[in-house]
Amino acid sequence: MATDGTAREAKLSQYLIEAYGKEKELEVALEAHIGMTDRAPYKKRLKEHLRETKSHSRQLEKRIKKVNGDTAATLAKVTSQANKLVATAKGPLHSIRGNSDTEKMLKNAKTEYFNEHEEIANYTAIETLATELNDEETAKMARSIRRDEERMAKFLEKQIPVLTRQVVKEEVPAAERKKPARKASGRFRKSSGRSGSKRTRRSG
Repeated sequence: MATDGTAREAKLSQYLIEAYGKEKELEVALEAHIGMTDRAPYKKRLKEHLRETKSHSRQLEKRIKKVNGDTAATLAKVTSQANKLVATAKGPLHSIRGNSDTEKMLKNAKTEYFNEHEEIANYTAIETLATELNDEETAKMARSIRRDEERMAKFLEKQIPVLTRQVVKEEVPAAERKKPARKASGRFRKSSGRSGSKRTRRSG
């Protein structure tokens, strides 16, 4: 029967290795998405998040080894499996998405948004687990990484409507789109204001 210490290490290692596998998977996916993106602000943010994701992987690897030193073979296996999964399944799928380049970017952004929230859930669980097991170092790391994921999710939440509007503009004829609201001209507003003032003075 395992001791409390062994059970503690095993559970921490399990959660950390799961998060590590997800980060390695997303490294490959982000690289594919960057290659498909031609919108400069979006591409810049994806590159920034790829650097963050690689940093997360390194942090997790160090923490896993600290929690349980006998994990080198497991980490190598997880990395290999994650790379194969994305290369054989997601890579080709992502490259054929949508009718236009913009729609491909939109679908990638929706996938990224989904992934960010999965990671937020992962790191919320890791932080809570570590806190309950008196592992403040792991809790602190999870909290820091979660904040990176939350920032990326907020960026994507704003980017998805931008990309969607661009898809509409590119693929739907103007006659079938919502007409922009017409603003009253400055001359009309001034004229209305003067007329209202005259009526007020007369009534007085």
